[in-house]
Amino acid sequence: MEFVLVVPLIVLVVAACLEVAALARTRLVVVAAAREGARVAATQPDPADAARAVRGALGDLGDAARITVSRPHVVGRPATVEVEVRQTLRTPLLQHLRVPVGGRATMRVER
Repeated sequence: MEFVLVVPLIVLVVAACLEVAALARTRLVVVAAAREGARVAATQPDPADAARAVRGALGDLGDAARITVSRPHVVGRPATVEVEVRQTLRTPLLQHLRVPVGGRATMRVER
């Protein structure tokens, strides 16, 4: 009887741990992509170059990403790149849920 009550809880905890790990991995990828975009934004005057760098760093996630590039034309001012991706959960009962995962990076404009 205890086995029947405990197994669903164990399965639920394992599924939750896997979802959290997947979201954490996506967050790391998004933050790294934002950093790459900020690096390009700091050195290139065209914000579209930074957006392309972000999409390239995101790989498959790049198609659905929302990217915002703020780059002043004054050397020394901060260039900021914000990235948001909506990740679909993988647990069978929660597949219809999409969780927003975002990242932001800022670097000073070099030229």
